[in-house]
Amino acid sequence: MTGRQSSGPGRGFAPALALVLTILLWLTACTGGAPQQGSAGAQGATPEPAPAAEVNLRPGDGAKDVRPREEVAVSVENGTLSDVTLTNGMGERVEGELAEDERSWQATERLGYDKIYRWAGTATNEDGKETEVGGSFTTVKPAAIHGARLNVGDGETYGVAMPISITFDEPVKNKAAVERALSVETSNATEGSWAWLELDTAVHWRPKEYWKPGTEVSVDADLYGLPLGDGAYAEEDLSSTFTIGRRQLVRANTQTHRMKVFVDGKQTADYPASFGLDSDPGRVTRSGTHVVMTKHSEYYMNNPAYDYEDFRVEWAVRISNNGEFTHAAPWSVGSQGYTNVSHGCVNLAPADALEYYKLAQTGDPFEVRGSSVPLGPRDGNYHDWSYPWPEWTSMSALQD
Repeated sequence: MTGRQSSGPGRGFAPALALVLTILLWLTACTGGAPQQGSAGAQGATPEPAPAAEVNLRPGDGAKDVRPREEVAVSVENGTLSDVTLTNGMGERVEGELAEDERSWQATERLGYDKIYRWAGTATNEDGKETEVGGSFTTVKPAAIHGARLNVGDGETYGVAMPISITFDEPVKNKAAVERALSVETSNATEGSWAWLELDTAVHWRPKEYWKPGTEVSVDADLYGLPLGDGAYAEEDLSSTFTIGRRQLVRANTQTHRMKVFVDGKQTADYPASFGLDSDPGRVTRSGTHVVMTKHSEYYMNNPAYDYEDFRVEWAVRISNNGEFTHAAPWSVGSQGYTNVSHGCVNLAPADALEYYKLAQTGDPFEVRGSSVPLGPRDGNYHDWSYPWPEWTSMSALQD
């Protein structure tokens, strides 16, 4: 008898389970998972545009009464510059320099007075989008333009008492600003100071003591574009580099009637001399430290008060603006070394006058002693040594 298999509860379970698993696998394969952050779907988003280039002009567009000394530049944020130009009303370009990173341009020359200037160029941001560089401004129109003169020349050599002077065409009101624009540099430690003289038309610099021989000196007057006061401006900058030579000085005494020359502390000459007549204050040779100013192989003297005009002398060395010179005086040789008979000059024998003429150098000190009238500080140019040092420094516009 054939036996019959049992039909218990476990006979149909396995096929049903297989069918369920198949359906689940099919659903998973069809639907997939949700996209993750950073997947290819996000990479396709549009990037933000780069910020536009921002141009900054100095002076800005429309600026008026710009001083030529002010900064002249253009800079850019979020970009670089190209083809920057600044031109005047005649179309002439102002010299300038573009920075290595191309983010700024700086003028390298000063502007003119009473002119209109125009900016041009391009600023480009990181996306290549261009912004125009443009605009205009005008410079100040001075009420007057005043010139100035410097008394020391480039490459020259001067004596140890040489002052530096800058003389203006007109009195200066804005003295402190002018003085701040002046500088004196020396090759050694030299104490000195500026002082305003001659009714504020001149400013002088001198050392506290005589210069040291061999000192190299550079003076710079950064004046152009500087307001002098009352609407006036300076015409130009001034500068010079010069050298101080050997230490030569004269010691003259109106009572001993001698004129002695010293070089580096050693006496090298002793001349008999006749000085200004002691009994006449108008003819006395002033006592004090004079400075050699100029030399002339011949010179024509004029003094209407004493009735002489175009009186020719030889080997004249000017030591003040009062009309005081050393010169040859053959007519007074008999008085030289004994008595004073001149009109204020130092009379010397012709041979002695020629010898000193050859020795003298602009800026040499010439010290006179013994007369009844002192050399006044306001008697003329190059009388800077008539002021005691404390008084000299008190005449600076920048005194404390």
